[in-house]
Amino acid sequence: MKNKILIVSGDPESINSEIIFKAWKKIPNSLRRKIYLISNFNLLDSQLKKLGYKIKLLKINNLNSNNISDKLKIINVNLSFRDPFKFNTKILKKYISKSLNLAHEMAIKDKKIAGIINCPIRKDLLGKKGLGVTEYLASKCFVNDNSEVMLIKANNLSVSPLTTHVKLKDVAKIINKKLILTKIKSINYNFKKIFKKKPKIAILGLNPHNSELRKNSDESKKIIPAIKLLKKSNIKVYGPYVADTIFINDYKNFDVIVGMYHDQVLAPFKALYKFNAINVTLGLKYLRASPDHGVAKNLIGKNKAHATSLIESIKFINSLS
Repeated sequence: MKNKILIVSGDPESINSEIIFKAWKKIPNSLRRKIYLISNFNLLDSQLKKLGYKIKLLKINNLNSNNISDKLKIINVNLSFRDPFKFNTKILKKYISKSLNLAHEMAIKDKKIAGIINCPIRKDLLGKKGLGVTEYLASKCFVNDNSEVMLIKANNLSVSPLTTHVKLKDVAKIINKKLILTKIKSINYNFKKIFKKKPKIAILGLNPHNSELRKNSDESKKIIPAIKLLKKSNIKVYGPYVADTIFINDYKNFDVIVGMYHDQVLAPFKALYKFNAINVTLGLKYLRASPDHGVAKNLIGKNKAHATSLIESIKFINSLS
């Protein structure tokens, strides 16, 4: 039975210590026993104390401590931090890579791990410009065919952008029939595998009003031909839908709405679901989820951060264990 949940504490220059504290206080003992936090023990302890939060921490060397619920189990990432709130970018990059690499290696080796959750991480700490955790872990899993998928999920609806952290001016250059086919097939396969349901998938157009489906438009040349091929593969896919109206009411008819770029689907989705959404990566060798928000440096030390998305991530991984 998969009864272990790995949480990577993520970027220490963030609200992560606060949301970890708030989530720990709200989850039941049955979940606490399953959680192992990959973090720097001294750094987390110092941050919690300075913020006035009290959690009993336990430094461990392996994943055998299952029945402990009164202490947060820490798998220590051994680096030296002089100040718990002032950081050197070079040290942060090293810390983040060591943390994610350790989580990846443990998830590959230990079949009792239900999944990985990472707390928010700034994109510039992950190496290549614009690289996110989705792409970082896909490269670690040797996924090189674009079949990794960012799925943002809440309740009965999920959204997925075909391109993730890409400049808007470059989106049209990247979108092609092959990419659409790869991503939708991955969504269909992994959704059935994880959620035990064949999804109804809506695909959005790229341009305003779908370029009125002119012959030379992206919709006519790339998106519609891909949809026709997907239908022949017995995938329940529909579209292209116009992006500015689908979230009024039509979204209720689908399990997944696929957009061409990040904000096309994430902006309306977050307006609907606020902090209840989570980020799930499909197509890896293990389950990975994360809170669907950033590091929120402007909220550090203000006790205003919401832990809802982290709690929902924990519940999600646990529900599939």
